[in-house]
Amino acid sequence: MSTGTAAARADTVCAVRGLVKTYPATRGRRGAPGTPEVRATDGISLEVGRGEIFGLLGPNGAGKSTLVRQLTGLMRPDAGSVEVLGHDLVRHPERAARLIAHLGQESTALDELTVALAAETTGRLRGLTLREARAERDAVLAELGLDDLAGRPLKKLSGGQRRLACLAAALVGERPVLVLDEPTTGMDPVARRAVWAAVDRRRAERGATVLLVTHNVIEAETVLDRVAVIERGRVIACDTPAGLKARVADEVRVELVWRDRAPVEVPEVAALRAAAQESGRRWTLRLSPERARAAVATVTGGPAFAALDDFTLATPSLEDVYLALGGRTEGLVKA
Repeated sequence: MSTGTAAARADTVCAVRGLVKTYPATRGRRGAPGTPEVRATDGISLEVGRGEIFGLLGPNGAGKSTLVRQLTGLMRPDAGSVEVLGHDLVRHPERAARLIAHLGQESTALDELTVALAAETTGRLRGLTLREARAERDAVLAELGLDDLAGRPLKKLSGGQRRLACLAAALVGERPVLVLDEPTTGMDPVARRAVWAAVDRRRAERGATVLLVTHNVIEAETVLDRVAVIERGRVIACDTPAGLKARVADEVRVELVWRDRAPVEVPEVAALRAAAQESGRRWTLRLSPERARAAVATVTGGPAFAALDDFTLATPSLEDVYLALGGRTEGLVKA
């Protein structure tokens, strides 16, 4: 599926055309089962505009990280093209380091360094003088609230602290494109706010373009300008979060939480069960507005009310869009 024109627009920073990567089947050892062939990216085409925060959303195993490795010159695709700011990164993958600041899922190479040294070293590797690297290091650590951890090795930090320190290193030595693969994993709310404030600042002040890889639908709804939904190596939808949610605007999500168990002996509740996704005491129903009102009336105005602990009604979310598109929800973070 293509999300852009045949020729990239003038404001396009990143253009991907027909990207394919297949992992071959493997044979098991000593009778163990092997793995089947997997097409991790299956003809993906995308365009990302200047100054945009563009997201790749999908469950674990959808192909997002494989796509990012091809975008950043770390993996050669079997077919297709990747251009960033006019540079062909399939033919010249070494140019990616001059154009892209990449925060991958794993940054174990920095583990033996202190937070301050990791940031400073990254700056030096990106061509800054020692004085410039230390100045940027100090500014970024202060910006992200890492001053108190500056002298500690990354391997001694908690998961969220380590992730924040790796982001600090990625931000030193300005690059026009930021590729952030699950940047806020393990972070508390204060750290997450600091991350997105830093990203927004670079976009507003320096025109940075951001490609965010996430499986967190809540994060995707709040920070992204546009989002491509990835499923089994393909883009199954691409639009603004509001545009995607408009596809299921005629649905309302009803959450019912029962005190102990659902009173399925009540005929009206038994009828609702056919449309419900059950998770312990919680039922989730996706209904038309008229049916949603009737369902709420059923459980609050009749004999079922005594068994009800809580209920909510919500307009469509990206999770609802994903389900409507037929995507798998395993690995999606929904709250």
